[in-house]
Amino acid sequence: MKKSVFLGTLAASALMAGFASAGTLDDVKARGELICGSNTGLTGFGAPDANNNWTGFDVDLCRAIGAAVLGDPSKVKFVPTTGETRFTALASGEVDLLVRNSTWTYSRDTDLKLDFVGVNYYDGQGFMVKKDLGILSAKELDGATVCIQTGTTTELNLADFFKSNNISYTPVTVADDAEAQRQYMAGACDAFTTDASGLAATRATLPDPDSHIILPEIISKEPLGPVVRHGDNQWGDVVRWTLNALLTAEEKGVTKANAEEMASSSTDPEVRRLLGVEGDMGAMTGLDKDAFKRAIMANGNYGEIFAANIGESTPIGLARGLNELWTNGGLQYSPPFR
Repeated sequence: MKKSVFLGTLAASALMAGFASAGTLDDVKARGELICGSNTGLTGFGAPDANNNWTGFDVDLCRAIGAAVLGDPSKVKFVPTTGETRFTALASGEVDLLVRNSTWTYSRDTDLKLDFVGVNYYDGQGFMVKKDLGILSAKELDGATVCIQTGTTTELNLADFFKSNNISYTPVTVADDAEAQRQYMAGACDAFTTDASGLAATRATLPDPDSHIILPEIISKEPLGPVVRHGDNQWGDVVRWTLNALLTAEEKGVTKANAEEMASSSTDPEVRRLLGVEGDMGAMTGLDKDAFKRAIMANGNYGEIFAANIGESTPIGLARGLNELWTNGGLQYSPPFR
């Protein structure tokens, strides 16, 4: 009997915690500013310039959400978070959401009481080494020193990879990408491991990018996406469907430049719902009818954001790969707007 009372108390506490975390949408509207947990600085994904103006692939998703909720993509404050501080910052309410290359895992989704509401980049862990090391495969790294960020999924992946291949390594732990780059360039580690997209971003900023190679092995699945607090379903819906709006816009040919025109001319029912001409898509999540149109007009659809920040024509030079739309053989796929 005592056990039942104890479990009931736990359930009540969990329920109250859920209620306590609810209401982020109202908080953001009342504040007039969206607070987005970002990276400490990852070129192409989320980084400030000398004037503290933030740009990047993840940054543009935050700005799209800001445009949808507040009507202005500039009303976003970016808070740098490390691998170790990011989830605490979200759980404590310091930030409204995280959009900073965080991997969706079982324990993070359940034990940390957070909700991953989508995948904005399908990634995998890789390795970068100096070309003059003469290594062409990660399986040749036996006895190597490896720079790795603490508080990340890469730590366990790294251990599993070396153990399964019966080779050894010495970890050199770092707090963030900037420290990893410094240690790697200083020769403190033979290799740097993180998400392959992060390696490409780091490599692009090095003095001589061509003297560094990203090895071919991808040793994990790293679905990266926006994260919100558990128990705040309305806010989760806002973030999830803003990302889906950007994906649907690309699929339907809606761009930053033509969104306004397509709102008045398109006969496609889904486009008309997406752009607020028909139905009440915005109202269902506590937004107005033009919310998703504003999100698209902030920096473009998903494909435009990808191309502008990290695509093949940028210094980072990432191909779409798994992040192509499903119609082009990729994994990016939005549920229908209906």
